[in-house]
Amino acid sequence: MNIEGIEIRWNGHDGFKIQVNGNKIYVDPYKLIPSYAHKSDADILLISHNHFDHLSIEDINNVINENTKIICSHECVEVLKNNYADNEIIPLRHKEAKAVGNMEIRGIEAYNTNKKFHPKKDEKIGFIINVNDLKIYHTGDTDIIPEMENVNPDILFVPVSGTYVMTAKEAAKATNELIKPKKIAVPMHYGSIVGTVKDAEDFCKDVSICKTAIMEIE
Repeated sequence: MNIEGIEIRWNGHDGFKIQVNGNKIYVDPYKLIPSYAHKSDADILLISHNHFDHLSIEDINNVINENTKIICSHECVEVLKNNYADNEIIPLRHKEAKAVGNMEIRGIEAYNTNKKFHPKKDEKIGFIINVNDLKIYHTGDTDIIPEMENVNPDILFVPVSGTYVMTAKEAAKATNELIKPKKIAVPMHYGSIVGTVKDAEDFCKDVSICKTAIMEIE
């Protein structure tokens, strides 16, 4: 999928590869398909939190190289330093922004409100990427939370599986009433651990504020 010069590939689950201005950005790579083996092409790696399906050393090993900058929640720092001591590791807190080349990457809250898997106190994060006058919002693993209100991204990646995150119906409500994306909303967090493509389809049916897209894994 290409949106105004930003090339986006869904890698499955919460994982995406975003190419913009010559930079290759990976978000939460997990269970990458075989074509990514030993690719070692990541300029920037974003890790939202320390669960195995987001901080996957096996998958990171396939995309990282000695020049990759790693931006992550604070709870990931120790594990990443133990494995990638030679890389620049940049911890990111809620509402904190880091300039990386010609883009800004900002941390935003991501937590559960009615379940125990992602406590607010852990400071797990989502990411807001500002580049080329466009805003990309990857919510991370989250429920509906007030911090989402009026983020107004151009491009939204949002979980829909339920169990550990929002259900499809909750995600559509958050999209329509709080986040309010301008261009497109893409469902994620299904088809791997919990959730199916039906959750993605139900989400897309209920979103009225913008276009939606169910992406194929690539």
